[in-house]
Amino acid sequence: MKPLCSDWSLGRHLASSSDKTITPGRRAAADILFVSEEEEEEAEIFIAMEMEMEGGLPLSSSGKVYNEDQLGVEIPETAHQISSDSWFQVSFILTTGINSVFVLAYSATIMVPLGWAPGVIGLIVAAAFSLYANSLIAKLHLHGGKRHIRYRDLAGHIYGRKAYHVTWGLQYVNLFMINTGFIILAGSALKVAVYVLFHDDDTMKLPYFIAIAGFVCAMFAIGIPHLSALRIWLGFSTFFSLIYIVIAFALALKDGINAPARDYSISGSSTGKIFTTIGACANLVFAYNTGMLPEIQATIKPPVVKNMQKALYFQFLIGGLPMYAVTFVGYWAYGSSTPTYLLSSVSGPIWVKTMANIAAFLQTVISLHIFASPMYEYMDTRFGVKGSALKPKNLSFRILFRGGYLTINTLLSAMLPFLGDFESLTGAVSTFPLTFILGNHMYLMAKNNSLTPLQKSWHWLNVCFFGLLSLAAGIAAVRLIIVDSKTYNLFADL
Repeated sequence: MKPLCSDWSLGRHLASSSDKTITPGRRAAADILFVSEEEEEEAEIFIAMEMEMEGGLPLSSSGKVYNEDQLGVEIPETAHQISSDSWFQVSFILTTGINSVFVLAYSATIMVPLGWAPGVIGLIVAAAFSLYANSLIAKLHLHGGKRHIRYRDLAGHIYGRKAYHVTWGLQYVNLFMINTGFIILAGSALKVAVYVLFHDDDTMKLPYFIAIAGFVCAMFAIGIPHLSALRIWLGFSTFFSLIYIVIAFALALKDGINAPARDYSISGSSTGKIFTTIGACANLVFAYNTGMLPEIQATIKPPVVKNMQKALYFQFLIGGLPMYAVTFVGYWAYGSSTPTYLLSSVSGPIWVKTMANIAAFLQTVISLHIFASPMYEYMDTRFGVKGSALKPKNLSFRILFRGGYLTINTLLSAMLPFLGDFESLTGAVSTFPLTFILGNHMYLMAKNNSLTPLQKSWHWLNVCFFGLLSLAAGIAAVRLIIVDSKTYNLFADL
């Protein structure tokens, strides 16, 4: 425990203030004279915000974060809304990510390469490590007395200018690849919903539906200005998720009960098994992590660290349960022949499968917007998009830049619709470095003086282990993409 302010500046401020009214905020500040080291930075930011709101410091009407110079890196003000969402709303953003339509692929991309015991244990261990790593990152949100509302801001503050740009590059790749996967899944769901269930021919190919999905995603991105504006759409997203998860679970369970004994063996040569196992490990961390935790945390109301911890516990302890249910039942029902998109193989009434696929398509549109929001925030802030979202200038900007960004995403999705490979590559080249390597090392750098030798060794062990795993997973993912590219043509109809 230590004094909140070593020079008791807070006490002097409270004593000398011309306004003697004791507000709840000031009473709380006066009562908290001693705090733990982990709470100190958050308390200082909270007190500063109270002083701003009470007239002690100038505060813009929009509550924006203004330019700061961090180790030579200029952090521009944000054009998006921050500090406005409850921890419960943020927990739904995180849960939307973990229960996105990607859950319909985990039976094939995680369980099939690993098998029962490694797959189940791997999902549990990956959840524990992911919760731990994300908690470390959340605790650094107020490091140095500043709110780091972007991942690259935090890295730049701790390491310097080069790390700022490297981290931004890693995060951009991470989110771009995730969005590519979302568009592939949206196209697959749309194809099954409106064509495969009602036609026996192959006239309409998957790339056509991927193009339609990309267009719908662009329309949604143009209409929703920022992450906090999703609000009611998060409720719709949860509703859509429940529809396709419950239907996929029920139909797969029925198929599994009625099917003969399944084959759960892992196919392939010894070398092939090694690479697919490593790739599946990358898929494990891909399932839980967003790669944009500071950007999501930026939207949460103070106290930002405590509230973010609540949201993370909700995500991992409650939000992940539907994912486990559909992943395990899907693999149990179909074994090693489980398809990459689970709803493409379930049997049942056509109208039920249509409803599930339409729900999957609509939920994907909302999920993509979450993972594209850091890019949208960058473009809006970089080009000074302010004011009403319906202003002709702002609308035309979003049409041009967000539409262009998603056009590139859609083109890549249609050219290389190998979903499992993209999951592996994303986990290897960006999720591992952003969440596990940087998360542990940034915490080590920021809290170095307060850590015991054993704690430092633990963080270094994590850095080295996940660094080697990231390298191996990256090699495995590239190999898988090369192999699949030889098997399938560009714009393949999978």
